[in-house]
Amino acid sequence: MLYEMHEFRRAALAPFVMWAQASASLFSSPYSALTYTPMSRNMAAGYDLLVRLGKRYEKPEFGFTETLVDGAPVAVSEEIAFGKPFCNLLHFKRDTKRKDPVVLVVAPLSGHYATLLRETVRAMLPDFDVYITDWVDAKQVPISKGPFHLDDYIDYVKEFVRFLGKDINVISVCQPTVPVLAAISLMAQEKDPFVPATMTMMGGPIDSRKSPTSVNNFAQEKSHAWFERNVIQRVPAKYPGYMRRVYPGFLQYMGFVAMNPDRHMNSHWDYYNHLVQGDGESAEGHRQFYDEYNALLDMPAEYYLDTIKRVFQNHDLPHGRFMSRGVRVAPEAITKTALFTIEGELDDISGSGQTQAAHDLCTGIPAAHRQHLTAQGAGHYGIFSGRRYREIIYPQIRDFIRKHA
Repeated sequence: MLYEMHEFRRAALAPFVMWAQASASLFSSPYSALTYTPMSRNMAAGYDLLVRLGKRYEKPEFGFTETLVDGAPVAVSEEIAFGKPFCNLLHFKRDTKRKDPVVLVVAPLSGHYATLLRETVRAMLPDFDVYITDWVDAKQVPISKGPFHLDDYIDYVKEFVRFLGKDINVISVCQPTVPVLAAISLMAQEKDPFVPATMTMMGGPIDSRKSPTSVNNFAQEKSHAWFERNVIQRVPAKYPGYMRRVYPGFLQYMGFVAMNPDRHMNSHWDYYNHLVQGDGESAEGHRQFYDEYNALLDMPAEYYLDTIKRVFQNHDLPHGRFMSRGVRVAPEAITKTALFTIEGELDDISGSGQTQAAHDLCTGIPAAHRQHLTAQGAGHYGIFSGRRYREIIYPQIRDFIRKHA
């Protein structure tokens, strides 16, 4: 019933949002007399904020049309290179004959779309041939396509790596560090010729026992049965995935907002003030962030519950008992893939040491093929977007791949 109540609330808000949108125009349009009244900016800003708080946010676009290669503009087009029921492998095809190393960016399946990594990809386009996992909203996947478990996620990663060929470079951000490490470990155990040349892991819960955050503590405090009973919902009838069991994106969003309510409240208040003051640049920055942050997707229930149990409660990977399709995952079998781990000093989602723990597990990788970076002053999102990412973190990723690819 929770999902149905959420949909009812959104439907009930729709007329209110339309009214607020029209009212904002009345106080901001140069053709409206109300625009020239003393409090018009305050009124327009207030109505604009109401629209943004109540509107429905659709899946954003990456929006890449060109990049610079060797200092010259080059056209960029998006194409689906490999389609699966729950994920599309998206290729940012550059109109150039230059052959650069192939990079597979594995985006998190954690309530937001892969476009959350827009800045991550934008920085890489001048230097690499980039692909990304574009996860499909589970409510859009018909139930006839079957379930999607954590093991299926691992299988997808292996399929994508083999599809892209030998010596590619894999970058995983946040949640996928665990299934990516499992996939590459299994490939190494199988003596797979397509094992990647490098793997870069950013802000992920390889060992969530280290410096546990509020996210980790919440997963520990509640039982697996509690999660299944309280947060798993059936998709309503209006969607293609009708009756599929999912962890709704709106619940994940509510959890993230609840972690830092003051920060979000202050951000919206600042947005209102920027509109009143006519600071269009700051207001646009707010819009861009929340257009992305408020666009939500549902996760398959099987995958979500597997992750809670095996990653955050049982800690199967650091305990050496992580199984996939009946085979124990052995990170120590990796010998030919270089490893780079990246953490943010102020990360409140994946705490200090959780990603670096991959080095303790991957004992077969020579010391010369390992690297770690703790980005000072960076929070969780700061390790893959923003100024620190562009100026400090990405140059080291680029140099690491060039060195070992």
